[in-house]
Amino acid sequence: MIYSILRSLWRAFLSLVVVVVVAILATSVSPIYDFAPAEPFSGADIFNPYADFSSDMEWKRSSLHTHTRVEGPLNECDFSAEEVWRKYQDFGYDIVGISNHNEITPHPATKQDIRIYEHGYNLRNFHKLVIGTESVMRFDALYPLFASQAQWQLDMLAGRCAVLQLNHPSRSALLDSTKLSKIAGYDIMELSGFNAYLENLHWDWALSAGRYSFALLNDDLHYPDRSGRFAVRCGFIGAESCATEDIIRALKSGCFYSMRLPDYGAGDWEVKRERNMMLPAVENIGLRGDTIFIKLSSSAEQIRVIGQNHTLLGRVADCDSMGYRLCDKDSYARFVVSYPDSLIIMTNAFARYDRATMSSPADRVYYTPNTLATVLYNIMVVLLLVLVLVVYVKIIKRWRRR
Repeated sequence: MIYSILRSLWRAFLSLVVVVVVAILATSVSPIYDFAPAEPFSGADIFNPYADFSSDMEWKRSSLHTHTRVEGPLNECDFSAEEVWRKYQDFGYDIVGISNHNEITPHPATKQDIRIYEHGYNLRNFHKLVIGTESVMRFDALYPLFASQAQWQLDMLAGRCAVLQLNHPSRSALLDSTKLSKIAGYDIMELSGFNAYLENLHWDWALSAGRYSFALLNDDLHYPDRSGRFAVRCGFIGAESCATEDIIRALKSGCFYSMRLPDYGAGDWEVKRERNMMLPAVENIGLRGDTIFIKLSSSAEQIRVIGQNHTLLGRVADCDSMGYRLCDKDSYARFVVSYPDSLIIMTNAFARYDRATMSSPADRVYYTPNTLATVLYNIMVVLLLVLVLVVYVKIIKRWRRR
């Protein structure tokens, strides 16, 4: 009896393994690309992501990566979209993106119905925020291993949306420094990991390789009832209004900055709400000649300028403003502002490029298809798939003869 039970369990386990392997192989088809080598930004001009900023602009506080309750058993949040939206509003947020996995959830505020979803159910946490889209792309590589697989997915998604964000790279086993120095085609890198240094490091890996993107902090909210998970990471978007077209225009141009906040009150929601209404802000930011500058609403403990390979380029202390002149060897520079209570402000990067031939530092060819490698790779995938199925069928026939 025990032997029979163990044999049945073994057969069930083997069948499950075969199903998983087949699913992985069947979704592993992909073009193969030759990626351009990593090289710093260069050129006589400096790209200013805040070119559309004006000093009388009102920043719109945002969190675009937000989960809510959905129909069915696979829920990542116990609260409705209406409940989450109202709570964010109570804490001074203007823009909230409802971005459930592989599902477009209608927004409670019709003027902000941006149509966002989080793409990806693979086993390596390679997730993307698809912003401004009409439909959900169901295909996903179950276990992506190669940069080419990641690039193909980014290309397919980018063609179906207005803005594409690479989600939480520090939590994805796929996105190491090697792959981030190759892939491109996303507009924003999300800085939503629990370790601020590591998340910034991933962004600098890509920037230092000449792969330009903006960066944005979001709560990636799953638990609006937990103080330490709510209103701790946000963006401030320089949009004329909260209408969808204005939000997307600002996201595409880079006119926004990010903020990481401490958990004010540590569970005392009244204290948390009060402190969230008293945040510092960027009053002015931009480029004059070859000097980048920032002006804050209140004095910061420290303002730093970070550049190529996460290098510290400049720093001032106990000040509400800073200017930094980019020298010829500076490929890019970005501001990081720190306050005594651990609040951090991060700006988008100013980067070198050639205005005569490019519209932005991202306007270059990062990869080209390799036809021969594509054919050989996909033939190999198909052969492996056939081999697994043939071996499994033989095993099944042997079981039946016993």
